[in-house]
Amino acid sequence: MTITSPQLGSTDDWTDARLLFALEEVVEQELNRHLKVAKDWMPHEYVPFSDARNFPGYFEDGEAWEPEQSKVTDIGKIALVVNLLTEDNLPSYHHEIASLFGRDGAWGTWVHRWTAEEGRHGIVMRDYLLASRAVDPDKLEQFRMAHMAEGFESDNRHSMLHSVAYVAFQELATRVSHRNTGHQSGDPVCDRMLARIATDENLHMVFYRNLLGAAFELAPDLTMQSVRDVVVNFRMPGHGMPGFERAAAQMAIGEIYNMRIHHDDVIQPVLRYLKVMEIGGLGPEGLKAQEELGLYMNGLDTEASKFDEKLAARKARMAARGK
Repeated sequence: MTITSPQLGSTDDWTDARLLFALEEVVEQELNRHLKVAKDWMPHEYVPFSDARNFPGYFEDGEAWEPEQSKVTDIGKIALVVNLLTEDNLPSYHHEIASLFGRDGAWGTWVHRWTAEEGRHGIVMRDYLLASRAVDPDKLEQFRMAHMAEGFESDNRHSMLHSVAYVAFQELATRVSHRNTGHQSGDPVCDRMLARIATDENLHMVFYRNLLGAAFELAPDLTMQSVRDVVVNFRMPGHGMPGFERAAAQMAIGEIYNMRIHHDDVIQPVLRYLKVMEIGGLGPEGLKAQEELGLYMNGLDTEASKFDEKLAARKARMAARGK
């Protein structure tokens, strides 16, 4: 991979503008690769519209929603709502990355392409939830309004490198959450839909992961510090939605997304692929960040093991009660 960049003497010389310029060639390469492997798909082909019927309101023949109308498991419903509300904030996400990456050249083309692909996810998930009557439609809309009215501000909006590092992990986290939700949903139609979404999320992760790898070649110390900061302070983008903490706890117990999954299936794969802990030639600040990252990962693994033990004990108690 060839990286064209100005000759800079220290990490202090790397402004966001210079990094954006230096990584433009890599963005173009990754964009072209993405466009070759990404496949267009139609959201309506993944929705069971034959199961749909009118709700009360405008239509006189509307049938009120009842929980037993859905095939989806309780944990599947919780995760689907969290995942959809996360997708609903796409206008805020687009605003942030367009402001940070720009609307011109390869960066701008990627920003718009990514937004268009992510838009499909919200469309198909909402259509599925309404057609299959998986959740209360009134509450779903109330949650959407409350969540979007709050807006979204990324923890990493202050730095282009921090933002690239964050989405490299966050896209993989979203992919994992979608796949596990599908597996736990109890509905093959839902599982198929979420598998299709997860494929997109994986391609997005690959784009940002490869871009992060190029940033390590270009500015290793700054990139290492960004990765450390992002991993240590990582939060999913849906953290501000109504009832998120309770839903996240239920999703952890339901093995859709928890500390063990976060460590094993999200953070470690990216670090391992980029060989982050093996990068040499770092300056003092880069070495410090690398060491702190290693210590944090060890601590996260320990905490994940404690969670595993508690979850196993909980399953044993439930089995003993015949539940």
